[in-house]
Formats: sequence, structure tokens, C-alpha cells
Amino acid sequence: MHRITVQYFAPADPAAFDERYERVHVPLVRALPGLKSFTLSHPRPLGTDAPHLVAELWFEDGDALKAALTSPEMAAAAKDAATYKVASSVMYTGEVREALD
Repeated sequence: MHRITVQYFAPADPAAFDERYERVHVPLVRALPGLKSFTLSHPRPLGTDAPHLVAELWFEDGDALKAALTSPEMAAAAKDAATYKVASSVMYTGEVREALD
């Protein structure tokens, strides 16, 4: 599996951010080609700062991830994400492997 992780830090208005993210951004992400799973979490810090929201987008393999990253649907999601008023955001990708084998 391959995953895109997006972390959003300190939105100007957390309640408005969450409402708009669910209403506008989530449907854009759900439309990504090859998306196998899409999870959201509001982490609680354990001694350090934590992002307000973490989104994880899961894909079957690297080819599916690459196809999604270059798709018109991703362009639409990226355009929307750029409009959110947050202190910062971080997006990264990576291959995920099971470590309990």
C-alpha cells in the first residue's frame, strides 16, 4: 500500500475549518481515482503539539498513487486545499509496510 498523509495545523477558526473540510474537501478527495481508503483524525497531543487534522489517503500501489497525484481530481482537491486558512500544512507520501509480520 502507498499513502498520502496531510497534516493541517492551527486553523484560524477550527469549527469553520472542520465544517467546510467535511462539506467541500472530503467529496473532492473521495473522487480520486484508485483511492482505497480515506481516514481523518483529530490527534490529541501527548506532550508536544499535534496537528488539528490528519488526513490519510490509501492506494493499492505506487502506480495508483502516481495516477491519483496527476489526476484532474487531485488538481481540484489541491486548489480547494490552498484556500484553507491554517498556520501550516504538510503533505507527504510513502510506501506502507506491515511491521508485525
